[in-house]
Amino acid sequence: MRFYEFIDKAPPIGRVVVVEGSERLFAERAIATIVERRLAPGEIELNLDRIDATAAGSFAHAEAAVAALPFLGSARVVVLRGAHELRADPRRELLALAERTPEGNTLVIEDLVSPASRRPEPIGKLLGRHVLRIDTTPGHEARERFVREQLTALGVEAEPAAAAALIESESDLTAVRTDLEKLSLAGKRITLDAVLRESLVTEEVKAFHFASAAVAGRTVVALTLAHEMFGNDPRGAAVPLLAALAAEYGFVWEMARAGGELPARQRWRERELRGTARRLGERAARRGFERALRGFEAVVTGRADDPRTVVDLAVVDAPRPTSS
Repeated sequence: MRFYEFIDKAPPIGRVVVVEGSERLFAERAIATIVERRLAPGEIELNLDRIDATAAGSFAHAEAAVAALPFLGSARVVVLRGAHELRADPRRELLALAERTPEGNTLVIEDLVSPASRRPEPIGKLLGRHVLRIDTTPGHEARERFVREQLTALGVEAEPAAAAALIESESDLTAVRTDLEKLSLAGKRITLDAVLRESLVTEEVKAFHFASAAVAGRTVVALTLAHEMFGNDPRGAAVPLLAALAAEYGFVWEMARAGGELPARQRWRERELRGTARRLGERAARRGFERALRGFEAVVTGRADDPRTVVDLAVVDAPRPTSS
C-alpha cells in the first residue's frame, strides 16, 4: 500500500505493520499516523515504546513491550526503528519476533528498503499478506501532492514550471520542504527563477562539471559529459543538466553585475566565476541563463519532445566567453 493510500483509506491496523520504501519523511508521518490511530492522546505516554533495532537487547525489549497488556488503554504500540540496518541473522530473528506479536497490540517495523529489493529481502514480503505494508517511495503523483500540500500549508503559490521543477527534482522530500519554506519567505508567489537560483543547484558531480565546461566555452567536454549522463533516461538526465547550467549562468551573471554577490555556498568559486564573468559579460551571461531556463521549463513541463536536443542546443548555441 502506497503512503497516501494509507493516509486516505485508513485501513485497519493489526498486529504488525511494516513501513518500507525510501522516503524518510513519509516514514515518519506513517509512524505518527499509526500511533494516532491506535492510541488515544492520553494513552500514548503509557502505551508507546520506540526502540532502536540496532541497539543491544533491542529484540528482548521489543518482545517484552509488545507482549505486555495495555495500561489504562486499549492497545500497546511498539515502534522498532532501523530494521533496514540489520544484517541477515538479526533480520531472521525479527521475523520470529513479529510472528509472536499478540493480537490486540501492534508492532511497527521501520524497514526502509524497496519493496522490490532482493538483498536484503523486505521483511514485509517475508511476513506475508496478513501484514500491513506501507511503501513510502514517492512516485510522481505523491511528490506532486506533497508539493501542493506544502504550498497550501505555507500560504503561497508557485508558477506551474516552478512546481514542476520541485516535483521533478531528485531531492528527498525533506529537502523539498526546506526549499519551499525558504522560498516562501521571499513572497507569496514562487517563480522558476527563484527555484533554480535557491534550491536546484545540483550537487551531482557530472552535472556540475558539465555546466562549468559549457559556460566556460569547453563545448566538446560539456557535450561528452551530458551524453554520458543521458543513458536510458534522457529526460531524467536533462533536468539536472539544465538546472546546473541555468544556475552556473546565474552565478556568472551575478558576478558580472556591479556589486554582484554569490550565495555563501558558492563563494569558494568566486575567483573562477568572476574570471568567466569578465570574459563573458553581463548581457551574454543573462542570455545564457534565460536560454537554459527556457530549456529547463520545456523539459519539466513536457513541452520538449527531445530533451537531448534541448541540452545540446543550450550548449552549442551558448554565448562564448572571449579570451582573457
